[in-house]
Amino acid sequence: MGQYNVQEAKTRLSELLNLVENGEDVVIAKAGRPVARLVKIERPLKRELGFLAPLQIPDGFYEPWTDEEMGVVTGGDH
Repeated sequence: MGQYNVQEAKTRLSELLNLVENGEDVVIAKAGRPVARLVKIERPLKRELGFLAPLQIPDGFYEPWTDEEMGVVTGGDH
């Protein structure tokens, strides 16, 4: 972990970012006192498309409803 004063960090920002990308932490100091740390942002795990990926649709889900089932849904008016 390297420590750099504000002026040096401003001058060498691209270089410091390269260090961070390679896993090093960089501390920025003001008047010799550490005030900030540059650290690599970890990429989130790749998400599956949609949040219902594990959802299982039961067999018969797409079958036509019986008159009784239709009556329950429509209040008997079908």
